[in-house]
Amino acid sequence: MKKIILFGWIVFVTNSFTLAQSLKVNDTDFSKGRLGNIQTVELQDLVKFHGHLCDGLVEGFVALQYGLYQLFPDSLIDRTNVRIVSKPSPCLTDVAVYLTGARYQFGTFYVNSDFDGLYIVQRIDNQKTVNILRKPNIKPEIIDRMGEQAIAGNLAPCDLEKLRKLEDDYTLFLQQNKPENLFELKTLSEFVWKPVLKNDFTKTDILNKNAERCNK
Repeated sequence: MKKIILFGWIVFVTNSFTLAQSLKVNDTDFSKGRLGNIQTVELQDLVKFHGHLCDGLVEGFVALQYGLYQLFPDSLIDRTNVRIVSKPSPCLTDVAVYLTGARYQFGTFYVNSDFDGLYIVQRIDNQKTVNILRKPNIKPEIIDRMGEQAIAGNLAPCDLEKLRKLEDDYTLFLQQNKPENLFELKTLSEFVWKPVLKNDFTKTDILNKNAERCNK
């Protein structure tokens, strides 16, 4: 186990999995170009896009990377050849569009709450589709319970800090374990791509932006 510092955190990481996650993606090389622009996308790139590091962002990053590697066994993700369904979490949706290049306006990304798991990802050329699910008893239930209270505006300032600590602990747990111990993949052999175009989901990560600070 080694100690590293990321985003101001002191983090202890096991040798089995590293915190500075990254994956290689393949894109076209200009606006009307050919496939072959290979780049490395890292977790900290996604943090800048999303706005902050949090448990949902890390969970989505690890889970989606795990699923994408099943669709692209050479570990080079062709972002011109992926479409994805995400649960409506702001964290999960940001991971989905950033890592895959899929977009709502081009018919390769949509949000839906009516399926099990975090994501459904499809490789377009061969229609291979995987459903990415969190394994049972991985995420502490108290995080979701307190999260629901926070969404409703019912958490006191110091309780918000407690929730943040719980989420931070879960973030580290995700980074210190192998993806196969956290998530399971189910192949969906009869999945049909039928986008559900909705835009009335609540962006839950900004609801408490004006909440008072904890003075303790």
